[in-house]
Amino acid sequence: MAAGSERPLNEVQFLTVAEVASVMRVSKMTVYRLVHSGHLPAIRVGRSFRVPEQAVHEYLRESYVGVETA
Repeated sequence: MAAGSERPLNEVQFLTVAEVASVMRVSKMTVYRLVHSGHLPAIRVGRSFRVPEQAVHEYLRESYVGVETA
């Protein structure tokens, strides 16, 4: 997440890998790959990961491929 958009931890909503996969409409394995490659920030809780919801939105916004008009 960008430094200017950090929120207090009590306001951060975390998503499970399954929830991220559902939002992005990809497999859980794809989400794990994004987390392990560093493209999607996450925290580890026990043996599972939690991804800040805002990070998912930022990743999707940055990855958006718009149609250019000539």
